Amino acid sequence: MRTTIPRVLWVPAALAWLLVAIPVAGLVVRVDWPNFLGLVTTPSALAALRLSLETGLATMVLCLLLGGPLAVVLARSSLPGLAFIRSVVLLPLVLPPVVGGLTLLFLFGRTGPVGSFLGREFGITIPFSTTAVVLAQTFVAMPFLVVSLEGALRTAGERYEAVAATLGASPTTTLWRVTVPVVLPGLMSGSVLAFARALGEFGATITFAGSLEGTTRTLPLFIYLESESDLDGAVAMSLVLVVVAIAVIVISRTRDLR
Repeated sequence: MRTTIPRVLWVPAALAWLLVAIPVAGLVVRVDWPNFLGLVTTPSALAALRLSLETGLATMVLCLLLGGPLAVVLARSSLPGLAFIRSVVLLPLVLPPVVGGLTLLFLFGRTGPVGSFLGREFGITIPFSTTAVVLAQTFVAMPFLVVSLEGALRTAGERYEAVAATLGASPTTTLWRVTVPVVLPGLMSGSVLAFARALGEFGATITFAGSLEGTTRTLPLFIYLESESDLDGAVAMSLVLVVVAIAVIVISRTRDLR
């Protein structure tokens, strides 16, 4: 039986939805539809779109490889100082992205502790490269996956894992055969959120990776530069970014329901 929603909530709920929907609708109205196809298929626009999708997918994989284990540790371990560890993980959610880009630049720059070591020992330079784009996007996107997956782990509880342990399953077997299938919807949702966040990242990317066409100029950076010289092109590519983000979210929700 579904609970009745208080009437007093409908008005602010509608206003909240309109606050998001009206600007998107205004974007659709502003698009130069007769020239839309030409605006979004220029070589620069396609290169930016391709780079955004590639780095977004790489960021999602990196978030899964690093953020997935971190979420399990936060949800299942009893380490001292978990509250502090969690607060550090959530820090990118409240920090301005530009600050995140600066911290990465200070760490991986040629004079930074990690950057100078990599350059001296291996001849590797990370800033202003595609790798820098992925690192910047991972920095801002990983908390979305960690929060989503940790919430799913806490909601699922540990009863199934306890049963598996009593049946003789090792911790690794329990993780892959029990824990992951149980929290798979949360894992998928977190991955999609991380991908969508990476797709729209601007501040950390331009600070740490710059804006080099074909190398670091992702779609948000391309839109920003186009807005200064070709507003119609910027609006058209903004709509493309919105459509891609909506498609990703819709596909993920459909899979969750299945």
